[in-house]
Formats: sequence, structure tokens, C-alpha cells
Amino acid sequence: MPALENGQHRDILGIRVAALGWAQALDELKRTIEGNGPQRIFNFLNANNANLAMRNARYRQGLSKSEVLPDGVGVDIASRALHGTAFPANLNGTDFIPALLVHSEKPLKVALIGARPDILERATVNFRTATPWHEFVAVSDGYFDKTDSSKVLADLSAVNPDITLVAMGSPSQEIWIDSNIGQGHGRVVFGVGALFDFVSGAVPRAPEVFRNLRLEWVWRLILEPSRLWRRYILGNPVFLFHLLRYKVLGAGRHSGLPA
Repeated sequence: MPALENGQHRDILGIRVAALGWAQALDELKRTIEGNGPQRIFNFLNANNANLAMRNARYRQGLSKSEVLPDGVGVDIASRALHGTAFPANLNGTDFIPALLVHSEKPLKVALIGARPDILERATVNFRTATPWHEFVAVSDGYFDKTDSSKVLADLSAVNPDITLVAMGSPSQEIWIDSNIGQGHGRVVFGVGALFDFVSGAVPRAPEVFRNLRLEWVWRLILEPSRLWRRYILGNPVFLFHLLRYKVLGAGRHSGLPA
């Protein structure tokens, strides 16, 4: 996978995160999809995922072998603390993937893997409605046996997609992609988390005022407090602790991170 130039990355808790503006990121992906280069894999980093990476070496390995895009205010806080400036853009998958599909005028074949069967079906229909010049193929829901992915991979190869979207949640999707995805499984592959939930309408997006204030996480906490309170109420202070420790100890010296 061809990496971006060094100046286009920032070190966030030992993870290389791409520092791209919206237009630059969309053009970069469009060139990759329409070009003849090798396959590229993209994942997203937010505060919760950074916490996961601090304690899960296998997940961190999957991130290190992909291009990582910044998602949310947490990584912006980290970027300011470690590099003096925020990321050029918040390239969260919920906004970036639909924007990429709109930005790509050439008809593409897009494969979807993950989520519950009903959510996968509705997300596929809504993707087709929003960008009808692309072909969307629901390859599999996310409830197949991960110890034997041969049928899913064979079905994916038969589709031969330009883009593959994998929605299994972190760290499962990144580990599965790193362990299974190869040539013929998509020119560009994204681990997209809860994207299908939002596109299907199963989970409503935050009102615009929350999004403009970079507080979409607060809206999600209001909607699903029993599921998400640990992620945000406990996870956000933990992330800030990891950030402070990383800044004090210096890049590469944090326990568990690559030097």
C-alpha cells in the first residue's frame, strides 16, 4: 500500500494519522480508486479507538498496516497538544464515505460487509438511493463465523469491488481486515464502524448544532447511555491521561507502543 508522504502524517499516541484537508483526502481516494496502483486500506482513529490501541497490540498492528484518518474532537485535542495545531479536517467515516461516493462521478462497485441483516439491507438501499450511479452489493452481514471467512471472501472476490466497506466495530473490523483482506477484495477497503447504522436510519445523526460544536458524542451518549457511558464518561478521561503521559514521556517511549 503506497503511504502518504511523512509530512502528511502526525503521531497520535504512536499511531500515524493522515493530516489531510477534505478536498485533498477526496482527491487522494479518487485517484487511488480510479488508478492502477496497489490496494489501500483505510481506518479511522477517534479517542475510543486510541484507548483500544493502547491495550490491544493486535488491533494496533492492524492500524499500523493501514492509512489512518482522524475522527472527532479527541484526536484534534491530541494533535494540538502534541503538534501545536488541529488536523486540517475531521474525516470521520460517517461523513467522509458518503462524500467520497458523491465525489466519485465514475460508476463504482461497492461491497458492504457487516452489521445486522436488516440494517445491512436498509443501508444498501439508502446508498443506492443517494448515489444511484454506483452499484452496491451486500456481501454479508457481520454475523458469520470469523474463524472461517472463506465463503465471505469468495463472495467478495466474485464481486471484485472498487470499494469495500467493513462494518464490524473496532477492534474486530480492523483485525479481520488485516487478517483476511487481500488482492481482489477491493481497490480501497475501509473499516467503517457504525456507518451502516447511520445510513440505514437505525441510529439518527446528531442535530446540526451538536455536529457544529463537535459534540456528536454527547448526542450518541444521550441516545444510548447504557451502552456508551463507559466509552465516553470513563473513556474520555482515560484518553486524556494517555495523551498527557505520552507527551511527558515522549513519542515512542510509552509502555506498549512501538519505539
